[in-house]
Amino acid sequence: MPAKKQPKVSILVPCYNVEKYLPECLDSIIDQTLKDIEIFCINDGSTDSTLKIIKQYAKKDKRIVVIDKENEGYGKSMNRGIDAATGEYIGIVESDDWIDSDMFESLVKIADKNELDVIKSNFYEYTTEKGSVFRQSFLLGDKNKVIKPINNKNVFFIQPSIWSAIYKRDFIEKNKIRFLESPGASYQDTGFAFKVWSMAKRAFLTDKAYLHYRCDNTNSSVKSNGKIFCVCDEYDEIERFLIKNKMLNDDMKKLIINMKFNSYMWNINRLTGEAQKQFFTRFVPEFREYIKNKSITKRNMDNKTWLKLLRILYPKNIAYKIRYTLCNILSPIYKTRIDDGYKKYYLFDKIVVKKIKLYK
Repeated sequence: MPAKKQPKVSILVPCYNVEKYLPECLDSIIDQTLKDIEIFCINDGSTDSTLKIIKQYAKKDKRIVVIDKENEGYGKSMNRGIDAATGEYIGIVESDDWIDSDMFESLVKIADKNELDVIKSNFYEYTTEKGSVFRQSFLLGDKNKVIKPINNKNVFFIQPSIWSAIYKRDFIEKNKIRFLESPGASYQDTGFAFKVWSMAKRAFLTDKAYLHYRCDNTNSSVKSNGKIFCVCDEYDEIERFLIKNKMLNDDMKKLIINMKFNSYMWNINRLTGEAQKQFFTRFVPEFREYIKNKSITKRNMDNKTWLKLLRILYPKNIAYKIRYTLCNILSPIYKTRIDDGYKKYYLFDKIVVKKIKLYK
């Protein structure tokens, strides 16, 4: 009997209580112009009809493989899928999203031509009210060419959106890139994306978009206040990964701190009420320590971001409040005169608040 041909792409579809959206998602995958695919539907202990729907589709299409397990969380589901995959590339489609018919054929064509570890595309944000709206995720200078992310650190600040990409499976296996398996956790895409960018030698950002990302699923974990510190766990995992790979140098530490600030601010804006207060108990002492040991300084950030950070860390400092208010009022005036990172506010600093003490 001849050996089974290796599929071009293994598509991972993590599923948990998505009966409402799953048929549209699976139809879009089955109808891909690239037929040489295998589809792993990983059911994470759904309590609705999700598993029944998956099995019905598997009966009609032999490329679909059903992985049914107890509820263990997103990270465990994704790692099960990666371990089962046999394709040359790995792709991910969340079960409440859907994709254009040429997504995987288009991405594979670019990946093969350029011998890539990873290729990432833009995507559409979908809501029932507005439909699909194109989302530009990349800076102009980073896209449509082969890059090494460690030398193009803007890439690390792209929204993780791990599902708008394909990854060379050998690259994933060689570098032992996996998801954090915290039970019931969320935001595991943060750590996974960082690991990919930190290890990739050949990456490509295409300005095309193929995936329609659903933003109005009320069951999405991003809506939950319950997972307050999950994003912190991801950054702990990132540091562990870099230490293991002997990559945690000063440049990477600065990169992580800046990314962490952005992620923590996003998390604060996501949380409400008591959950937000709880998160500040982690945020404030952690970043005060960074300032104390000079892991982060004003020169690491643009002036407005630095001032925003100080407002959070030292909220009772009256002089700082005055400074922050003046910055918001006057910075547009000086931005047109000096536009070079934090230096664009130099005139403002020198003329208006030279003698104000920033924090105690």
